[in-house]
Amino acid sequence: MSREKIIRMANQIALFMETKPHDEGVAGLAAHINDFWEPGMRARLLELLDGEADGLRPMVVESAPQIRRPPG
Repeated sequence: MSREKIIRMANQIALFMETKPHDEGVAGLAAHINDFWEPGMRARLLELLDGEADGLRPMVVESAPQIRRPPG
């Protein structure tokens, strides 16, 4: 999946979660990604977060420690 698509999808979730209290939004964003994204999508997002997180909303960056890393 392209970098742009991963960023767009993560940012869409963040936009929704930003309507909630901050800590709840961060946890909700990570939970959504953990529950609904395929391991490859999570791996690609975490790869972006480990490097250049340009274009990602701050809440996506903040949720990174709560996103499960796929095995392997």
